[in-house]
Amino acid sequence: MRFGLQLGYWGQQPPAQAQELVIAAEAAGFEAVFTAESWGSDAFTPLAWWGSSTSRVQLGTSVVQLSARTPTATAMAALSLDHLSGGRAILGLGVSGPQVVEGWYGQPFAKPLQRTREYVSIIRQVLEREGKVTNDGPHYPLPYNRADASGLGKPLKSITHPLRADLPIWLGAEGPKNVALTAEIADGWLAIYYTPRLADMYNAWLDEGFARAGARRSRETFDIAATAQVIITDDPKAELDRLRPFMALYIGGMGAEELNFHAQVYRRMGYGDAVDEITQLFRTGRKDEAAAAVPDELILDTTIIGDEAHVREQLLVWEKAGVTMMLVGIRDAEQFERLKPILAS
Repeated sequence: MRFGLQLGYWGQQPPAQAQELVIAAEAAGFEAVFTAESWGSDAFTPLAWWGSSTSRVQLGTSVVQLSARTPTATAMAALSLDHLSGGRAILGLGVSGPQVVEGWYGQPFAKPLQRTREYVSIIRQVLEREGKVTNDGPHYPLPYNRADASGLGKPLKSITHPLRADLPIWLGAEGPKNVALTAEIADGWLAIYYTPRLADMYNAWLDEGFARAGARRSRETFDIAATAQVIITDDPKAELDRLRPFMALYIGGMGAEELNFHAQVYRRMGYGDAVDEITQLFRTGRKDEAAAAVPDELILDTTIIGDEAHVREQLLVWEKAGVTMMLVGIRDAEQFERLKPILAS
């Protein structure tokens, strides 16, 4: 199993120790560093800035939101980063949710699977540079041909020759149809709230995509990158209590009440009653009670928390479940130093 550093997206301010962690991760043999975006910091800029102090680690987005940029704009950013880093870019993409897509980006959320398929197809055209980029699909017509078009648009080919036509594209996906699509058209799956306990279910979704005509990869050449908190501690209860408010936010407060993809993930794990309670408490303003209602086992299903022996044991469980890369969330240098011997071994 390989390891990546998951820096995520910023809170109120840029993370103070991010540059230090990036340099330490490369020195420790991590394979990649990933950044994310939500509705504050973007994914590309911090990755380029912090990545400029590295020479070996891959630089990935986990994830870039589709609605934030047109497909060609995303392709331009990815090919630019790939050139500047000497071929180390990984383009991680995700649809986000309707609250962000429509509330922040002012774009329609409908047909996320169709939009993803078109989006990835256009990016691959740009990177392959075999001809002028066109798209007949309804979501990203190229050239633009709707009623308000000037009629002057014409197909174009990237001025800059991409460094790699096969720059890896990984997709963030949570539901069965999206995971199957990921296996069909992408080079890897960015799995959030992954649990080895449900590996057979995930594998069935992936196998559906691998079996489709024209599938890009097989299981042997496909990456499964799971983001997880991996914490060595002598006080697991303290870490569980620290994580409860974040879990309550994602389960009970992220997205719309009637369409929260993170909540759906935990329902599939069998925590439907807990999800209902957390959601009801969180959305009525009782956030502390919502956090207290998060069961220990719900957190432990998708994290690795315990002493060094337990962490080593659980990493093997995740690897046997099919995870090829652990994207580890590390909050400070002290936590990194405790993990480094395990992750480097």
